[in-house]
Amino acid sequence: MTPELNSLGQPLGPLVPDWSPPPLPEHAPLTGRWCRLEPLNAARHAAGLHEANSLDTEGSNWTYLPAGPHETLDAYSAWVASVEKSGDPLFFAIIDTRTSLAVGVCAWLRLQPSDGSLEIGHLNFSPLLQRTPAATEALFLMIEHGFSLGYRRCEWKCDSLNAPSRTAALRIGYSYEGTFRQATVRRGRNRDSAWYAIIDAEWPALRSAIAGWLKPENFDESGRQRTRLSELTRPLLHAVG
Repeated sequence: MTPELNSLGQPLGPLVPDWSPPPLPEHAPLTGRWCRLEPLNAARHAAGLHEANSLDTEGSNWTYLPAGPHETLDAYSAWVASVEKSGDPLFFAIIDTRTSLAVGVCAWLRLQPSDGSLEIGHLNFSPLLQRTPAATEALFLMIEHGFSLGYRRCEWKCDSLNAPSRTAALRIGYSYEGTFRQATVRRGRNRDSAWYAIIDAEWPALRSAIAGWLKPENFDESGRQRTRLSELTRPLLHAVG
C-alpha cells in the first residue's frame, strides 16, 4: 500500500478511524474452563503460591524475574502485599479450576490507553501450572480481554537469554519485533530485552487457533495434547526470533 503524503511530500501512517483510548483493565476476575484469574491478594493467595513455588527446588523460575526467590512464607507474603494494590503492574493469581489451588502469577503492565498498548508480564508459573492447558488459557484470557477492551497492541518482553520465555511467546502467537540491547540492569547484570507483540488485526486468527487448541477434545485420556499449539500459531506469526 502506497503511504499517504502530506503537503510537504512526507509519508504519513494510515489514519485510525473513530479512535478513542480504551479503558484501563479492571482488577477483576477472569474465568475460563481450565483456570481463573483473581486479583492477587496476600491473605488469599500467598500461602498456596509459596507452596506451589517451593516445588521448583532449583529456583530456576526466579532467574529472570525482578524479585525472589522468597525462602520463607513471610518473605513471599510481604512481597505479595507490596504489589497487590499496584495499578501498573496489575497483578493476578492464577487458580487451577480443577483443584482450586493458586498455581501462578501474571500481570498487566505498561498500560498506555492513549496509544492502545499494554503488556503481559511478571509471569511466574509454578511447576503445578507449567505445561498445562491452564497455563495457556491464563495468557489467552488476558490477551482476549485486552483486545476486547479496544487495545490495538499487546506486548511481551523478556530477557533475550530467557529461552523458555521466548519459546512461550512464539507458541502463544506473539511475533518477534527485535532485541533492545542494554535495555536494563537486573540483579546487577546487563539485560538485553527481546520484544514481541500481537496487534489487533492478527488476533482473530490467533484467537481461533488457541480456542480450538484449548477444547477438551484436543486432549486424550491422559491429558496429552493431540495437536501442538505451535503448529497452529506459527503460520500466523509476522516474524520469528
